[in-house]
Amino acid sequence: MNTSSQDPEPLRAGGAAAAEHLDQPVWRPFEDLPRAHAHPVIRGCLRAEPADFRVEEQLAFGPDDQGEHRLLLVRKTNCNTEWVARKIATRAGVPHKAVGYAGLKDRRAVTTQWFSVHLGPRPEPDWSSLCGHGIEVLESHAHKRKLRRGVLAGNAFDILLRDVSGDLEGLAQRVDRIAGAGVPNYFGPQRFGRAQGNLYRAEAMFLGAPAQDERGRRATRHLIGLYLSAARSQLFNEVLAERVQRDDWHSALPGERLQLLGSHSHFLAEDIDDTLRERVRSGDVQPTGPLLGAGTPLTTADAAALEAQVFDRYPHWCAGLAETGLKQERRPLVLYPEDLSLEWDAPDRCRLRFALPAGSYATAVLRELVVWTEPG
Repeated sequence: MNTSSQDPEPLRAGGAAAAEHLDQPVWRPFEDLPRAHAHPVIRGCLRAEPADFRVEEQLAFGPDDQGEHRLLLVRKTNCNTEWVARKIATRAGVPHKAVGYAGLKDRRAVTTQWFSVHLGPRPEPDWSSLCGHGIEVLESHAHKRKLRRGVLAGNAFDILLRDVSGDLEGLAQRVDRIAGAGVPNYFGPQRFGRAQGNLYRAEAMFLGAPAQDERGRRATRHLIGLYLSAARSQLFNEVLAERVQRDDWHSALPGERLQLLGSHSHFLAEDIDDTLRERVRSGDVQPTGPLLGAGTPLTTADAAALEAQVFDRYPHWCAGLAETGLKQERRPLVLYPEDLSLEWDAPDRCRLRFALPAGSYATAVLRELVVWTEPG
């Protein structure tokens, strides 16, 4: 996140009504979402160098050691995941669609993640020529199938903050507090594209304009999927923001969907008794927020009323998402960083290490600790 203001790129949305509406977005940008642990206690510089932000991807399984695919463990520096996938495809002499990956990783960072490439009968190429592009292939294994999005156990982060100032003693206390209580599980700004462009383009699409990319060309099916995902994610953030402001994001409301820790399974809790309250307090089950789609709402009573109050501000978004036929899903409201630690490399440099489950964002943790700037 860059703290400087930045206008969204112009959209060729078409239609005076759409253009007028786009000038006054009603959603809250990531930096304006309410915090759960009061204002950050320090300021600092993030990503002064790519190596200041390190991510290691953790797959939910290991290599098969047989099959026509190669499973590659890749360390990339200062380049994005999709670009790396295209470089791998070109080097292997296969179509871009023959390359798979489990998740997108930050560009300005040093990240280690897995890719798959379907070679078929082709011999495995020498991957060392990719090093000049900031791509290092650390391991290569035979595998039976293409790597699909989302098959992650999680990600481990090692983040260096430079030029740190503020309440340094308070930082240690805040870290301890977050380790126990967690943070709001907001979707991070990268979900919404540069200058929130994916939200602007989703908004135009929901208002009836043709789906377009950032240059005004017809959007691909992949891009349309990104716009829909951004809209769902923003609606979740808006619901969670309401819960944070009410200070019940840690609590179960009547009619809540509660999700079992470490699972995607959730159940309806019509009535909240002492047993359920204790399970929520212990972290065994977690309150959830909506990933909107078609069909009847999954919540009832107080939880449904709160969510409907937020959705009422976005009627065309809700209608548009319902028309896509997307399945309604749930996401935990609380994010618990694992193994959260703080170390000092110098009087003005601190290092934060933690692990997060798949689909969660390091920026959701950082925003409760630090107000940061980034170069450029």
